[in-house]
Amino acid sequence: MSEVDNAPGARRYHHGDLKTALLAHAEMILERDGVQALTLRAAARAAGVSHAAPANHFGDLTGLLSELAAVGFDRFSAALMAAMQRADDDPVTRSNAMGVAYVRFARSHPGLFLLMFRGERLDVTRPALRDAIDASRQALRAAGGSPGRDEALPPLQMAARAAARWSLVHGFAMLLLDGRLGSMIASLPDGDDVDDLLQAVLGTTRIGD
Repeated sequence: MSEVDNAPGARRYHHGDLKTALLAHAEMILERDGVQALTLRAAARAAGVSHAAPANHFGDLTGLLSELAAVGFDRFSAALMAAMQRADDDPVTRSNAMGVAYVRFARSHPGLFLLMFRGERLDVTRPALRDAIDASRQALRAAGGSPGRDEALPPLQMAARAAARWSLVHGFAMLLLDGRLGSMIASLPDGDDVDDLLQAVLGTTRIGD
């Protein structure tokens, strides 16, 4: 019998689908109950498979969390690149589009977003996670850079601009997820919301002019 057939009332998965199914159920647990509730047994139970099944695919909890974070970074990169492609070639417009996509991803997937940036829970040497992180860094550089302009800057200044852009949107996202912007958003004029606040922040904070 397979690892799926051994579980009472187990769902049937086609060959090769179990890892994806486990990751999908793990994400649901993460978003619903938080990372503290996500264990190998919880993922197995949610997927309706034997308790040994997740270990066969991920090794341990760190492996499961790392593979799940890799899924998150892949989606994150795709969202940033899609936003950049919809924007024009103006570096400010492109950078703002990246910022909006960055915060929108965090709001849509708060548990996954927080996991992605919790390095102490992850094994960044796993190929899937390492490659996904590299892709996200490339997307951030592409979305925030100014071709033909930034390349002429000294390396320190280039790094400073990239860090400033990242700090701005990541800091906004973290403050939002932590509930620190609640009173500020509540005090906005009628008709204005968090999206309007973010656009105003991006519009009033100019980096590298």
